[in-house]
Amino acid sequence: MTFAATQRSRSEDRRISPVFWVLLAILGTSGWAVYAGYGNASFGVFLFVVAGWMVSLCLHEYAHARTALHGGDLTVGAKGYLTLNPLKYANILMSFVLPIVFVILGGIGLPGGSVWIERHRINGRLKHSLISAAGPLVNLVCAALLLVPIGAGWLDDPSVHAVWRGQELVVSPLALALGFLGMLQLSAALLNLLPVPGLDGYGVIEPWLSYRARRAVEPFAPYGMLAVFALLWQPEVNRFFFDTVYGLMDLFGVDEAYALFGRELFTFWKG
Repeated sequence: MTFAATQRSRSEDRRISPVFWVLLAILGTSGWAVYAGYGNASFGVFLFVVAGWMVSLCLHEYAHARTALHGGDLTVGAKGYLTLNPLKYANILMSFVLPIVFVILGGIGLPGGSVWIERHRINGRLKHSLISAAGPLVNLVCAALLLVPIGAGWLDDPSVHAVWRGQELVVSPLALALGFLGMLQLSAALLNLLPVPGLDGYGVIEPWLSYRARRAVEPFAPYGMLAVFALLWQPEVNRFFFDTVYGLMDLFGVDEAYALFGRELFTFWKG
């Protein structure tokens, strides 16, 4: 293979996928429609949140892959992980289908993720920890980008008001959509950072554990996420978790009502 061919191959490995551009187009178009009051606001909020959630999942996985690339795993490019194409991930069900289903059914940001990192190519415990932490950090950045405009008052005094159960609210439907999507980002980050086998939080601390501890925990990794969600079904745990999420929203100056009303608009099939 010539040098030019090698460079072209690397460029193709990192070229943004048309699938991701389509998701961005849906996100931008639905966001404009909701803000301008064009079409059905509730369905527009649904499209905006689903598209935004999928974009954030792509960015989450990209962050893992990009950090792994700089850490020493040069195979992530050939696997298509740097193209932001969700169809390239190892497990579409875990990465996208289930997270979207959980958003629709329960309003919880399910931590997905299936980029296959060849860890043996990476030297240094800190590099391994950073690879695992990169995804949840992206969710935190997304949450800040979504919530800051609300807390800063950039969407105050809107020309188009949200309508809930026949009552007009003095708030933009886009602000409610941003609040709900921001809440999902925070919940995903918190869940993913739990030091539970199978989640990114455990991946952060795993390199620093002894070999014996890692071997003892390894059989439980496939069930870690299931255990977390079983706990979240417990009313006391669920209340504590969401109180924490809403407390983080409050740090941005955003009341939990934005997320709650945003979720009501999101579930357009109920209205």
